[in-house]
Amino acid sequence: MKEDDIGKEINAKFGHQLRVRVNGILIQDDKVLMLRHLMGGGKEFWSVPGGGMQYGSNAEDNLKREFEEETGLEIKTNRFLFVHEFFREPLHAIEMFFEVSYISGKINLGTDPELDHDKQILTDIRWMSISEIHSLSPESVHQIFWGIKSLQDLGLCKGYFNFGNNYLK
Repeated sequence: MKEDDIGKEINAKFGHQLRVRVNGILIQDDKVLMLRHLMGGGKEFWSVPGGGMQYGSNAEDNLKREFEEETGLEIKTNRFLFVHEFFREPLHAIEMFFEVSYISGKINLGTDPELDHDKQILTDIRWMSISEIHSLSPESVHQIFWGIKSLQDLGLCKGYFNFGNNYLK
């Protein structure tokens, strides 16, 4: 897909609606599993695996499905951590974050079934340390990673956050 069309596709599929998303934080060897998304306008966005909830399916089942689709991994959903509200016109989402653990599978960059094969926005998957995450520009990484000193700090977050909604300016 041409770079100019990515933003249009994101807007058409996900824009101007409130979405409920589930996200899984998988940490191994002091690194967290991260995915890079193309966002249009030459922007990228690094975040943990996750995605929109399907009607009639609970959060745990949705998160397991999203992990399988995006990473090829089977995971176990552990404890609920926090809620984050994302708002950056035209996108608006309530995101639930869970601690997850690895069960089986080999890491493989997957796809988003909500997007056509030739319009995929997932471009990379990798384990990243907190120093690697901090080396990225703040606008290209999910705000849950801003200001934390270690990946273990994510497990200390409790409650509701919106972090000023300064995404991808």
